[in-house]
Amino acid sequence: MGGVKRVRTDSVEGRPTEDAVLVERSKNGDQDAYGELVTRYQAIAARTAYVITGTAADAEDVAQDAFVKAYYALDRFRSGAPFRPWLLRIVANEAINRRKAAGRRPTVGLSVVEDRASGDTALSPEASALAHERREVVLEALRKMREEDRLVIAYRYFFDLSEVEMAEALGVARGTVKSRLSRAIARLRAAMEGDQLHDA
Repeated sequence: MGGVKRVRTDSVEGRPTEDAVLVERSKNGDQDAYGELVTRYQAIAARTAYVITGTAADAEDVAQDAFVKAYYALDRFRSGAPFRPWLLRIVANEAINRRKAAGRRPTVGLSVVEDRASGDTALSPEASALAHERREVVLEALRKMREEDRLVIAYRYFFDLSEVEMAEALGVARGTVKSRLSRAIARLRAAMEGDQLHDA
């Protein structure tokens, strides 16, 4: 047979099974393997923490603390389970605890979301201005929402997690994810309509 090599992927995340290998190596004390996992998931961990804490400095601290906690909890990690949602659950819990300890409500900074043009076409100046305005309306409404709603919307639409990954990260059943997401979107829609009424 030719030189085509098939890479086996994790059916849940579509990633090479490398995560599972890295986790197993990490469980056996291979710090370089864990370093690879940290490098791979550092950005999404920080973004998840930022959604909850609202500040870049707190988000960085939370992500770092979460990676340390995850490392020491690897013996409790279920073999064969996807690593990313398990890690994000630890990150979210750490961020919630940090915010509660600080005694403040988050000022969610979801403005890191960029306008994404479909395909290779650039938006016209008018379309770009409208997209920016729409994004600001959505972000303002999100800032006013409950933490649970912001998190489920961020996981799905900003971090592009699947329902299965969201269920793992939130520690709930898949059906619960669907209902929470549906309710959060309805609340977001209502909040946006309320803001538009006030602006009129």
